[in-house]
Amino acid sequence: MSDVFVSYARSTERQAHQIADALRANGYDVWRDDQLPAHRSYAEVIEERLKAAKAVVVVWSLEAIGSQWVRAEADRAREAGTLVQLTVDGSLPPIPFNQIQCADLRGWDGEADSAGWQKVEASIAALTGGPESSATAGSAKGAAPQKVSICVLPFENMSGDPEQEYFSDGISEDIITDLSKISALSVIARNTAFRFKGKEIDVKAVATELGVTHALEGSVRKAGSRVRITAQLIDGRAGDHVWAERYDRELTDIFDIQDEISKAIADALKLRLLPKEKKAIEQRGTSNPDAYNLYLMARQHWITGNVGDVRRDEVSVRICRQAVAVDPGYAKAWALMALAQSELRFRHGKDVDPLPAAERALSLDPDLAEAHCVKARYLQEEGRDDEAGELVDTALRLDPESFEANKEAGRLRFRQGHIKEALAHFSKAASLMDGDYHDTGMLITCYQALGDPQGVRRAAEMTQERAEKAVAQDASNGAALGYGAVSLAVLGDGVRAREWIDRALMIDPENNTMRYNLACSLATYLKDPDAAIGLLGPYFERVSVSELKHCGADPDMDPLRGDPRFQQMSAAASARLSGVAHVEVVQIPPIAAS
Repeated sequence: MSDVFVSYARSTERQAHQIADALRANGYDVWRDDQLPAHRSYAEVIEERLKAAKAVVVVWSLEAIGSQWVRAEADRAREAGTLVQLTVDGSLPPIPFNQIQCADLRGWDGEADSAGWQKVEASIAALTGGPESSATAGSAKGAAPQKVSICVLPFENMSGDPEQEYFSDGISEDIITDLSKISALSVIARNTAFRFKGKEIDVKAVATELGVTHALEGSVRKAGSRVRITAQLIDGRAGDHVWAERYDRELTDIFDIQDEISKAIADALKLRLLPKEKKAIEQRGTSNPDAYNLYLMARQHWITGNVGDVRRDEVSVRICRQAVAVDPGYAKAWALMALAQSELRFRHGKDVDPLPAAERALSLDPDLAEAHCVKARYLQEEGRDDEAGELVDTALRLDPESFEANKEAGRLRFRQGHIKEALAHFSKAASLMDGDYHDTGMLITCYQALGDPQGVRRAAEMTQERAEKAVAQDASNGAALGYGAVSLAVLGDGVRAREWIDRALMIDPENNTMRYNLACSLATYLKDPDAAIGLLGPYFERVSVSELKHCGADPDMDPLRGDPRFQQMSAAASARLSGVAHVEVVQIPPIAAS
């Protein structure tokens, strides 16, 4: 029997064939359904092959998510502990598979050194014992040994101050990033690792669930100018400590500590660091710990704050200004400032120009995806979608794991009416940030527009889980309340949905993004157009050009478009803003042909 079973939907047959061929070339015995015998029952053979397989590779795509066959095969593999997941179009695995790591093979064309492909191979090797254990291993000369893999569990904040959580999270994320630069090591993505944040866990069970050979756990205590970091590398099979260390230093040594941890892990795992990898790990973007601390603080406000609340964006800008004042050469801080300024300009209509900060970031680091996103958004707001698309594609090419790049790509494709493409990018963005309820909320709209009720429900369940967590952390988070109301309405809990609507309007009535989402829940899912129209009156009175464009493209507004009241409010807003796009939006020169 074959060691590896490949499950896929028909639209991704080419990719499935490519994956199977690559595995066979590396010495694995692979089976997929093009090998079905003519004389036997399809279901019988599938059952037999699934049961015998040591690893089941599920190729997720938009079609696969809706396929009963693929979901059934994935569920059987999940129960057996043989599931290896990958996505070829960015589609997020459906519940409950979204709780397991999923490699990203978007645009993969057989490259052996692709990070996504290396993750797939490492998982298959861990489950099968490597190609040397496969039935056809005799024909595979010099097959590569099993690749080691690691999950960096979120470091615990031991500072005694919840406000310091941003610092321990930032340290964890940076170690994940550093280890990801080691080509001989497969590293679990941040979003998957952070599912275990704040939970009592069995490291061996986590390693088994994620298919990794090792796990790193630790803690951070920051007090004044001192920092104490502990780290323990654990064998995922035996549960033994492979390496452990405690660093008790001045905060000015924070970068040295991170470098030492990454190099100590490589030494403990007997991995050879290439010169370029060692150099990449040592590049921090800043050598100033104060600027670094400020950046981590600003990013925490940016990614966890109340979307649509102008204060989130103003706070992020203020902190970034301090960071770049301390270190004017800190490209990431300039880029984050530009992102927040973009929200102030395009969502809130403030007279702010984010282009200088974006250009400064790119002058310091031309490969910074987030800065390209800011310029792309400018072009999009000017209606230059093709040029915006070029910049978004550049951002994704520079950093396919960028949360902001995938989010911007989703925004652009959604407004262009390319819902399937938007869904893939929103799905990827949601998979990159464990607390991101905005993009899971956009998935509800995308699945609804595509006529996929199962997808709508899965996205609503994820959105509700994340929104409730955000509201538990900050009861005044209007954006989370807005998306929570949408998801509750989708899930059929109209009573709670209306309770969340009332609560949101009482807490954050000036949040236009929240008000809009509440109207969507009423119009599309609670079937109450009169209540939706009532909410949209104040929305249209202060809507920005950017928000009005989104409203015009949003399928959730379709139930209201024929209503004369909606038409009148929309027309009045358009008339009020008719000159704004030309007066307020700075012109960007055309992109030079490459």
